[in-house]
Amino acid sequence: MYLQKNVKYLLKKYSTTTTGLSKKSGVPQPTLFRWENGQYKEPKISTVEKLASWAGYDANTLINSDLEVIENQKSNEKDGLLDNNVNLTNKLKLDGDLVPVISWVAAGSFTDVHTVLKDTEVLEWLPPMKKAGKNAYGLIVTGTSMLPKFEPGDRIYVNPDFPVFDLKTNDLVIVSCAGDTQATFKRLIIEEGEEKYLEPLNTKWPEQIIKLTEECKLVGKVVGMHREF
Repeated sequence: MYLQKNVKYLLKKYSTTTTGLSKKSGVPQPTLFRWENGQYKEPKISTVEKLASWAGYDANTLINSDLEVIENQKSNEKDGLLDNNVNLTNKLKLDGDLVPVISWVAAGSFTDVHTVLKDTEVLEWLPPMKKAGKNAYGLIVTGTSMLPKFEPGDRIYVNPDFPVFDLKTNDLVIVSCAGDTQATFKRLIIEEGEEKYLEPLNTKWPEQIIKLTEECKLVGKVVGMHREF
């Protein structure tokens, strides 16, 4: 069983403590402490699954496989695809901070993004994405208005610091409108004269065109997606 070794590896990989890992993964700190110290017999699979899902694996892998070996193999495979002239002495590594996933209600707040990210509850964490910016956050797709490209349960990366004047037709945006309880996710359409509309990707969705009024605010640009299989 590799659970103890894998917990130690994740703590080292993310330079964190069991308390920090608990906040990131949602697994109780006392449970992580016991796992780290090998104080368990048969760990609860549903709890293991929570940590495994956050780390990008399944429960079986977290319990029965060596994550460090797996990730080293993946790293070596990627290195093998690089040009032979590239100096591999200094290995490439993923830069950036984990991205917090927040609720659609929090995303729809007209509050400054810094305040939102400081005060809102973090549902989970996503791997870093540089183009999402320093104030990046994630959202969990709900509903079917953005099918087939985005399915319910997909995680999307949102950059709230985008320049509004750089937006163009077909950009994917997060919008908050006065009177609504939460934000909405749609494709942006900009007509001549700078009139802006929102459109779902799902051609069967009832509301095909929604005019963007002065009571609505573009609060984020969607710049990426994370999907777990």
